[in-house]
Amino acid sequence: MNTIDPSSYRPGDALRTGLPEAFKAQSLNNEGAKNVRLQCRAGNLKAPTPGLAPGYVQANVVILPKEHAFDFLLFCLKNPRPCPLLDVTEEGVVGPAIMAPDSDITTDVPKYRVWQKGEMQELYEVKHIWRNDLVTFLLGCSFTWEEELQQAGLTPRHIEEGCNVPMYRTNIDNHKVGVFGGKLVISMRPYKPADISKVKEITSKYPGAHGGPLFWGENYNDIGIQDLGKPHYGDAVTVRLGEVPVFWACGVTPQSAVAEAGIDFAITHAPGHMLVCDVSEEDLCQP
Repeated sequence: MNTIDPSSYRPGDALRTGLPEAFKAQSLNNEGAKNVRLQCRAGNLKAPTPGLAPGYVQANVVILPKEHAFDFLLFCLKNPRPCPLLDVTEEGVVGPAIMAPDSDITTDVPKYRVWQKGEMQELYEVKHIWRNDLVTFLLGCSFTWEEELQQAGLTPRHIEEGCNVPMYRTNIDNHKVGVFGGKLVISMRPYKPADISKVKEITSKYPGAHGGPLFWGENYNDIGIQDLGKPHYGDAVTVRLGEVPVFWACGVTPQSAVAEAGIDFAITHAPGHMLVCDVSEEDLCQP
C-alpha cells in the first residue's frame, strides 16, 4: 500500500495555468450550464453543485481588489495543482470571457463567502457589494472529472451519499507570493487500492481540474489530518472496509491564502458551491 510522502508535492517548481496547451473552447449548447446559473440568479439554487450540469466545467471563484490581483495571479501560477487558472477578468467585469461570458459573477454562484477586514460571512448573492475595482479569477474544480469516474464505475462517495465532498486543511505550505500563502487544502474520495491506478489515469487527464491525486494511504496524520470524520470543509463520507483515502489538491486552498493574508476585502465561492461554466469538460482534457 502506498504511504503519503509530503515531500513529493513541490509547489513553485513551475509557472502554469490550468488550460491544456492546445485549449480552444468548442461551441456547444450551453443550456445545461446556463440553467444552473439562472437558478442561482433567481435564488432557487443554494446547494452544492456536484453532479449538476453533467458535461460542463465547474470553477472555483476568487474575487479581489485590483491592488492584490497581480500577486494572486502569480500565486496561482506558482501553485498550479490547487489553483489551476482558467480565466481572469478585467477589473469590474462580471462575465468571465473565456469560461462563461454571459454569466453574472455577482449572482450565478449558489453561495459566496465574503471576507472583510478578517471577518467572513456567507451570502447568496454579492451584487449589492460589487465594486468596479474587483478582478475575478476562475480556477479549475475536481467536480469536472467526476462524471467520467461515474461512467467508469468509480462513482465518488459523496455523490453516492448525496452530500458535499470532504475537504481538509493540511500542514503543507503553499508557495507564498506577496501576502498570499496559507496551507494546502485537499479533497478526499475513498477507493479500493486496486482501483487507484484507474482513478489516477482518469483524473490525471485534467490538469485544469487539479489533475491526478497527490496522496493516498492511511498515514494522513503526516500531512496534518487528524480525523477523516471531521473535514474542515464539506461533509464526512463513509470509508468502507478495504478502502483507503485518496487525496487531490483542492480549490478551497485560495481561501486559506485569503484568510491568512488578512486583506480588507475579498469574495470567494463557498466550498462546494461552484460557478458552472459554458466550457465542455472535454475542452480541459489533456490528450
